[in-house]
Amino acid sequence: MHVSRLSAEAPGSAAPADLFRQARAGCRDSLNQLMAEHDSLVQVIVRRQFLGNLPFAEALQAGRIGLWHAILGYDPERGLAFSTYAWPSITHQVWRTVAAAQRFDRPPPTGQATASLTVGPQTNPDPFAAWETAARRAAFYHLLARLPARLRTIIVAHYGLSGDPPASFRQIGLSLGLSGERVRQLHTQALVWLRHPAHSQQLRSLLGRHSLADYQAAFAQAQAFRRQRRRQYGRSS
Repeated sequence: MHVSRLSAEAPGSAAPADLFRQARAGCRDSLNQLMAEHDSLVQVIVRRQFLGNLPFAEALQAGRIGLWHAILGYDPERGLAFSTYAWPSITHQVWRTVAAAQRFDRPPPTGQATASLTVGPQTNPDPFAAWETAARRAAFYHLLARLPARLRTIIVAHYGLSGDPPASFRQIGLSLGLSGERVRQLHTQALVWLRHPAHSQQLRSLLGRHSLADYQAAFAQAQAFRRQRRRQYGRSS
């Protein structure tokens, strides 16, 4: 009956490298075991993502599809940790699903002052680049929605994000009952807020601007802005 051979090939007794080889060869039990063992990785990645209007359960399912692809493509002989190999596959699958769930009716930000916040061109023949751009747009507008109302009004008006022509600080000031100089100051405050790592982590991750140096620069900018405000308006401002 070859009992010893069957026992040796049972997924529960196989070494990790053997499990991956068996899964690639079509062993459903090995695949299911690996999926179960690494489901916590999917949970971690999904909880760190901006999901927009995508339900959490659907994001998990998308992440598990990415995990499945990673398992079938992983080669233990290359010496790379599976979690390192699987991370981008899971992340990309989640973002592909998030992007498909979004509906955008506003153009991306424009202008030199928001160069660090731009989310790329609206059209791209590369499907991967298209969903990545959509994910960046979704993350940006999610971040913009969290901006305090008056600051958000200034950013939207100054960069024409509502579809209207971009407005000058003076024009915005007239509509808000403020001087152009005060609007300029609030505009600077808004950019500092948007770029702060406490608010922009998700967008920075998508833009590849989440290194230690990037965060240190953003913190330094925020601290310099606060010092300037204290000098101008006093500690109570």
